[in-house]
Amino acid sequence: MIEKIKCPIFQFNGHLQSVIPSVFRKVKLNYKRERLELSDGDFVDLDWNLNGGKKLIIVTHGLEGDSTRHYVTGAIKSLEGCGFDGLGWNCRSCSGEINRLPRFYHHGDASDLKTVVEHALTKNYEEIYLVGFSMGGSLTTRYLAENRDSLSETIKEAIVASVPLDLLTSVYELNKKGKRFYQDRFLRKLHVKLKKKEVVFPQHAIINTNNYKEEVKSFEDFDNRYTAPLHGYNDAVDFYTKASVKPLLNLVNRPLTIIQAINDPFLTPECLEINHAKKNPFLRLILTNIGGHVGFMQRGKPMSFVEEFIRKSWGIMAK
Repeated sequence: MIEKIKCPIFQFNGHLQSVIPSVFRKVKLNYKRERLELSDGDFVDLDWNLNGGKKLIIVTHGLEGDSTRHYVTGAIKSLEGCGFDGLGWNCRSCSGEINRLPRFYHHGDASDLKTVVEHALTKNYEEIYLVGFSMGGSLTTRYLAENRDSLSETIKEAIVASVPLDLLTSVYELNKKGKRFYQDRFLRKLHVKLKKKEVVFPQHAIINTNNYKEEVKSFEDFDNRYTAPLHGYNDAVDFYTKASVKPLLNLVNRPLTIIQAINDPFLTPECLEINHAKKNPFLRLILTNIGGHVGFMQRGKPMSFVEEFIRKSWGIMAK
């Protein structure tokens, strides 16, 4: 069954449903920033929306996103007044300050999210709920699967959206004609970060931007040159194969809802089905007729479909 969303005027295809909210939608929060030092000498920045709540929603952003993205702030805002505090955390290098180590963040490593959740657990919240978008959905799913035997009972449920469950096919999808502008935008942003890292690590064998624009034309080029060697993968395909979370879905043992738009320009048919994991009672897949990539805006409504779903699922109890 496909959930029907009525799209806003002028957002009549998946591209517009992805781009317009990304560019124009603003959901502001009063954040209080905390720097969390990591065991390897690096750091991540946490942005808290504190309302005196006894429950907490932790939201993880997508590739080259941050805690101020509309989908992050919108998810946190959806539970204001419902007894929730909110936490939007920033992956390494995504908070406005470049991280300290040569490595970056990526789809295949949920260890930083694990550290963030463990830090949140020290705050004595009665219940913690997880949300992730795009790459953040991958990280959230990976965290649940890889830590299934040690999850605190405080961690109740998760909702993820626009997740490239099959990373390999999703990457190749964005290299198709008519979709490369998404890929190009990501590669430009990553180029800027690499140039900053190059100043800090001028002699590093991998961190260099020599001939970047001529040689890096796709995600596969970037991941072969940087992601794989920096993070211990053989090559880009090895990275995509091992970083895909679809094979991990059978391991999830907390309620996890996956929301995907069938017109998401980032996703392939392989990302829109979980047939191999259908018998897992903790999983629910919701497909929507429209929504684009992390858009899901609805005509005449301030909340996105995902935000409305979050509020209906978890915001029942008023503060």
